[in-house]
Amino acid sequence: MSNDQKVFIYSPELELGGYPADCPFNSKRAGKTLETIKANGMIHSEDRSVRPAEPLERGLLERFHTVAYLDALREAGLGTLSPREALNYGLGTPDTPLFRGMHEFTALAAGGTVTAARLIREGQAHIAFNPSGGFHHSHPDRAAGFCFLNDVVLGIETLLEKVRKVMFVDIDAHHCDGVQDAFYLRNDVLTVSLHESGHTLFPGTGFESETGRNEGRGYTVNVPLPVGTYDAIYEWAFQEIVPPLIRAYAPEVIVVEIGMDALAGDPLAHLHLTNNSHASILDQLVRTGIPLLATGGGGYHFDNTVRGWALSWSVLCGDQSAHDDMMLGMGGVMLETTDWAGGLRDRTLLSDAGRRPEIDTEVRRVVDSLKETVFPLHGL
Repeated sequence: MSNDQKVFIYSPELELGGYPADCPFNSKRAGKTLETIKANGMIHSEDRSVRPAEPLERGLLERFHTVAYLDALREAGLGTLSPREALNYGLGTPDTPLFRGMHEFTALAAGGTVTAARLIREGQAHIAFNPSGGFHHSHPDRAAGFCFLNDVVLGIETLLEKVRKVMFVDIDAHHCDGVQDAFYLRNDVLTVSLHESGHTLFPGTGFESETGRNEGRGYTVNVPLPVGTYDAIYEWAFQEIVPPLIRAYAPEVIVVEIGMDALAGDPLAHLHLTNNSHASILDQLVRTGIPLLATGGGGYHFDNTVRGWALSWSVLCGDQSAHDDMMLGMGGVMLETTDWAGGLRDRTLLSDAGRRPEIDTEVRRVVDSLKETVFPLHGL
């Protein structure tokens, strides 16, 4: 896997149809991200390319999802599933709306992650980014949280056809309950999630006490964060937990979900980050030299999400330093407003409502707890 290719996964079909216009999940974010990347000259290079997503075939979908659920999803997309039947599978709620062709649409979006996994697995790419993926709330037999097909689980399973160990790092504001459940009893996947606490945010899971069972004990690591968590303490928590686990576990591939709903100003979450934290974390993951599969995820402030993902691509490609002087402090989340048309990097946030001491205390408590309960299981 020494190939240095970076691949951006994108299919223009995902700009057509899809989630209803009044749904907070906007599938046009990926296309706008690619447009921004091109405008900044970050795709025209021999070591990077754009590849289309391949739709997921039924057999692969059935490796995780039940036959009954997949049938229901197809019927819902045809308009032939009754509302009562739909609700049995988590379909037809405000955050899992019904729309025409939803099976085909979601299979293509999720297929981008499996496409990326295949490219990495076969050594055709060292880094691959599917911004249309990251549906980490989907379960085998039900949809939840804008997620219908769990591309993260399917992508990891695809990687495991050839590699022995995969590490999943989730920096979306919401806990990755669907992915956690899929691998909770296994040790071939180490799941690490930094997210807003389930006490204040959907799906209400992901507490530090959830660490896996049986062979999977110690291979689920949750870092629940209090409302208002800001860059410095977030990056400290990441630094204390993730790099030591990478060294101890030695994964052959890292999968990372780059949700941008952790940014200040996101309408569905309550963290207070700037995209500089995402850039710092991705830079550390890239520097490990381990093949990296990145997905999108949440992000419900359209412009901030697009800018954050464009910056993420820059970091994944290792050329963000060429833009830092131009971007640093120019744009993004500014004090009390998120309206800005400047560069890709966010300006440092100074307003914290005086809550940093209590935030710091809670985050340090969680980190100390994980070091006490999980680290010894990894020889740390």
